[in-house]
Amino acid sequence: MKVGFIGLGIMGTPMAEKLIAGGHQLYANTLSEVPASLLDQGAIPCATPKQVVDQAEIIFIMVPDTPQVEEVLFGPNGCAEGQLKGKVLVDMSSIAPLETKAFAQRVNTLGASYLDAPVSGGEVGAQQGTLTIMVGGDEATFERVKPLLMLMGKNITLVGGNGDGQTCKVANQIIVALTIEAVSEALVFAAKAGADPARVREALMGGFAASRILEVHGERMIKRTFAPGFRISLHQKDLNLALQGAKALSLSLPNTATCQELFNLCAANGAKDLDHSALVQALELMANHKVAG
Repeated sequence: MKVGFIGLGIMGTPMAEKLIAGGHQLYANTLSEVPASLLDQGAIPCATPKQVVDQAEIIFIMVPDTPQVEEVLFGPNGCAEGQLKGKVLVDMSSIAPLETKAFAQRVNTLGASYLDAPVSGGEVGAQQGTLTIMVGGDEATFERVKPLLMLMGKNITLVGGNGDGQTCKVANQIIVALTIEAVSEALVFAAKAGADPARVREALMGGFAASRILEVHGERMIKRTFAPGFRISLHQKDLNLALQGAKALSLSLPNTATCQELFNLCAANGAKDLDHSALVQALELMANHKVAG
């Protein structure tokens, strides 16, 4: 199949590699140069999203935020200016659910189908092809695209109509942020109380407190390995979507708001481009004590 991929960053590049490994011809576009790793595997570089659409049957988008998705779709030389009829656009970015519904409607009027399919699993999940993919759209389009999604992920769920995939992703990011915060509090408490945080983590991994975040991000906090798998700045963006949605729905998300303030504290101290597990640094600042080191 001729497949397009727009947005080749930390997540997009390994995801695109999985499509090539699955035997598909890839047409690639990104703001900078298409990575050599993709070119070496046969990817064909395209100068604009329009060129990708003109060549590919199914086009994936993986860019940082709502304005970038809108630019890719409807900006100059965007997807909407290409030969869209009968094709499928799959937005795997994490963006606002309401705008997603509007984007889908505009794409549908041009004769194309649209799925929102945000992911969870970070850089490691993208590299291993084990992402969780939350999909919004109609079932027929989902079934058409699912074999491609299965190359990139393992837990793939059609949540509902357009926008529901993005709503699910926002819910995911709330849980992830609050769990990172909980693990941070626990390890800061243990360290300041004089216990070995590495052994505390090891003990907790065998009990009811065990989680993927305690396993992976707890180790990051102890070893101080904060190279970004998922940047704090991107998690700030996602929690902003949650808090904006809560305001529109007239509901309160008090602990989500607290996590956002802790991320803000990290950003104010120069950590916005670190991995979101570096949220622990906000608690360490307030405790005047580091988990390790």
